[in-house]
Amino acid sequence: MASTPHDGVMDHREQARAWLAEDPDPDTREELQRLLDLDDLPGLEDRFGDRLEFGTAGMRGAIGAGPNRMNRAMVRRVTAGLADRLNAAAGAGARGVVVGRDARHKSDAFEADTVRVLAGAGLGVWTFADVVPTPVVAFAVRYLEAAAGVMITASHNPPTDNGYKVYGPAGRQIVSPLDTEISQAIDAVGSLGSVPLAPADDELIWRAPTDVVDHYAAAVVGLIDPDGPRDLRIVYTPMHGVAGDLCSRVLRDAGFTDLHVVPEQAEPDPAFPTVDFPNPEEPGAMDLAIAMATEVDADLILANDPDGDRIAVGIRRDGEWELLNGDEIGTLLAEDLLSNGRMTGGLRPAVGTTVVSSSLLARIAAAHDAIYRETLTGFKWLSLAAEELEDARMVLAYEQALGVTVGDLVRDKDGISAALCVADLAARTRAQGRTVGDVLDDMVGAYGAHMTLGRSVLLDDGEDDLVQQALDGLRQQPPTDLEGEEIVEVWDHDAGIVTRSDGSFDEIDLPATPLLRYVGADGTRVMVRPSGTEPKLKFYAEAVERHDDPAEARRIAEGRADRVLSAFMERTLPGG
Repeated sequence: MASTPHDGVMDHREQARAWLAEDPDPDTREELQRLLDLDDLPGLEDRFGDRLEFGTAGMRGAIGAGPNRMNRAMVRRVTAGLADRLNAAAGAGARGVVVGRDARHKSDAFEADTVRVLAGAGLGVWTFADVVPTPVVAFAVRYLEAAAGVMITASHNPPTDNGYKVYGPAGRQIVSPLDTEISQAIDAVGSLGSVPLAPADDELIWRAPTDVVDHYAAAVVGLIDPDGPRDLRIVYTPMHGVAGDLCSRVLRDAGFTDLHVVPEQAEPDPAFPTVDFPNPEEPGAMDLAIAMATEVDADLILANDPDGDRIAVGIRRDGEWELLNGDEIGTLLAEDLLSNGRMTGGLRPAVGTTVVSSSLLARIAAAHDAIYRETLTGFKWLSLAAEELEDARMVLAYEQALGVTVGDLVRDKDGISAALCVADLAARTRAQGRTVGDVLDDMVGAYGAHMTLGRSVLLDDGEDDLVQQALDGLRQQPPTDLEGEEIVEVWDHDAGIVTRSDGSFDEIDLPATPLLRYVGADGTRVMVRPSGTEPKLKFYAEAVERHDDPAEARRIAEGRADRVLSAFMERTLPGG
C-alpha cells in the first residue's frame, strides 16, 4: 500500500528516533533531537527521505544527521558494507586497506570510524600520521599492494561537505559493478550495534611506512629531467588544503627554490576563510595568488584544490595574468610530453581524455603517432583505459575540470605531479627566451584554436522531470545545424550509436550514458548531458578556428562557441 504524506512523516519521526538511539556522534544527536523537539517535518524529510548515493566515486554530501548526510553513523555503515565486500576476496585482510583523510570538518572522526570498522571486520588497515593529499592514498594502494583504499575528502566542495572515496586494488576509483555490490552490502547492514569496532590500538591497525610519502615524492621528482633549467619564480597556493607541504617539497626537491606560497592559504583550514568556494575554477578563488604573483614579479602561478588532486595554472600574457582552463593545461602538457618522448619506457605513448573535453588532444596524438583514448566523464574511466593498454604507456590523461595525471605513477588525478611538470615546461620555455603563452600560440598555429565553453542549467519545478523532457525533445526533434553549419554526426551515447548525415552509422565503443553530441561540418561540437547528482543539464561547446594571428583565432573561435552554445540551449530548454 502506498504511504500517505502523513504516514511518511510519521516514518521519518520514527526513523529519526531509531537513528538517534545508535548515533555515535553527540553533534548529530543534538541536531536530530532539536528537529524532533521542534517537530521540524521538512528538516526530517530532508534528512530521512533519501540516502546519499554510493557510486563509483564513493559518496559525498553535506555534514549532518540522517542517511542523506555525511556523518559518523553513515561512515560506519558504508565501511561495514565495504568490509563485507572486501572479505569476499581471498587475502584481502592480510593485504590491508589504505585509509587517509583531508583536513575538513569531521574528517578525523570519519577516518577513525573507518579504521576501527575495517579492523573490526578482520582487515588490516594502513594509516597515516597526519592528513595526506588524495594522490598519496591512490599511490599508496599500489605501493603497499593493498586490497583497497579509502580517502576521507570532499575535494573542492563547500566547507559544509565531506565525502568518502574508495579505491580498488589497482589504485584507481572503483567502477561498475563493484560500486553496486558495495552499495548492496551497505543496504544489508543491520543495526550499527551489530557492527564490530576494533580498539584504536588493535594489532590490525598499521602505520604506513614513512617511505610511502618519500617514495611518492621521489617518483614525482623523477618525472622531469634532473638537468633541466630551474630559473623560475613560482607563486603557489594549496587553497587552505592538505597538499601545501608536499607540493612545496616536491617543487623544492626538484630545484624550484624560488617558490612563494600564499601565506593566507598555506595552512589547512576546514572553513576556507579566504574564498567563497574552495575551487580554483571559481571566480575570485585565485585572487590572492594573482596579487602575490604581481607583487613578487612571478613567472608562473600554480594552485591545488583542497585535497591536491587538481591543478590550476596562471601565466602572464601581455603583462596580465591569465588562468588556463583544463583543456589548455591538459593539451599543453600532452604536446610537451609527446614532443620530448619522456615516460614511455620504450613503449608507444598514449594520451587520453573524456568525451566532453576538447578534440584538440586527438589531433595532438595523431601528429605524434600516439594512441588516443576517449572515455566517459569521470577519471576512473581514464585510469581504466591506462590499465588496459597493451605495449603502450599512458603518458598523460586529463579531464577539462582541471584533473590531470602524468605518467602511470598515480591512477587518479594528481595535482602535485602536474604542478611539477608545468613548472618544468615553463622553466625550459623561459630558458629559451619564450613564454608558456608563446607555446600555446604555437599550438594554435599547428592545430587551430580550439575554444571550449561549458554551462549548467538547473531544471526543477518540483514535479516534472524537466531534464528528461529536454533530452527526449532533442531526440524527437533533433537539430540539423550549428550556427548554419550542417550537423554531420549525431552521437547518442545512451543508445550507443553515432549516425552520420550520409546515412551511415557505427556503434559507440563506450558504456551507455545519457549524453548527446552533435558535430558540425566545420568541426564545431555541442554536447549535453544531465548532472549525475542534481536536476541539471550540462552543456558543452567547442569551436575551431585557423588564423595567422593566434589571438584573433581564439577570439573568433570563442565567439562562435558562445553563439552556438547559446542558440542550442535556447532551443533545448523548456519554453525555448
